[in-house]
Amino acid sequence: MSEPIETIEGWYALHDFRRIDWTRWRDLNPSDRRQVVEDLSRLTAQYAQVPRNQGSFAVYSILGHKADLLFLHFRPDPKTLGALEQQLDKGLAGAILTRPYSYFSIVELSKYLAQGLTEEQARANLRGRLEPAIPDFEYVCFYPMNKRRQGKDNWYMVSRDERRVLMKTHGIIGHKYHDRVIQIITGSQGLDDWEWGVTLFAADLLPIKKLIYEMRFDEASARFADFGPFYVGPRITSEGLKELFD
Repeated sequence: MSEPIETIEGWYALHDFRRIDWTRWRDLNPSDRRQVVEDLSRLTAQYAQVPRNQGSFAVYSILGHKADLLFLHFRPDPKTLGALEQQLDKGLAGAILTRPYSYFSIVELSKYLAQGLTEEQARANLRGRLEPAIPDFEYVCFYPMNKRRQGKDNWYMVSRDERRVLMKTHGIIGHKYHDRVIQIITGSQGLDDWEWGVTLFAADLLPIKKLIYEMRFDEASARFADFGPFYVGPRITSEGLKELFD
């Protein structure tokens, strides 16, 4: 049996994707429309006021057909994430929003980053990454992924030392973009259908495209990675939400 890598976990994450039912929206009278927009704007403003030591939140307008909005939450307690999700469902906007996709996971770092440190020391040193503030960048890109388990390309049968070398090389590519792309890795084994979620933040989309393309040629990705759907879009404020419905 190949030896697993130990991890350090931080805050829980919920990528709550929503689609706007424009048919239902058009059926509402003007007064009801105003109330829906005001309720949704109030709710997102409330989410955004979470204290820094208790979580992080942002909302994005998703490009393409897969979704219209992403409500991105990080919180210490998974029950809180469930309550936030239900709050949106039960609000006035819940009547015009459907959920095409969601992803539940937890911020995860390899203990490679904490070599020589106790668990307590590692958590203190890595707190900013374990309890992330969502970067104030224009764009987000999210995708889930698995490590492949096929014949000779079975990640879970590769030795620990070989996996460490492969991921070190993988990380070198990512470091080339560290000033343009910020990533948050969340683990979801036993929590959702995929094994990891990758959330990338950047001022524009081109560095994200170039980073992912270059990483496709890295052995850790070329041999061992399977990717799910990609969700991309710009960040919007409560005022931006109002403009979306205007």
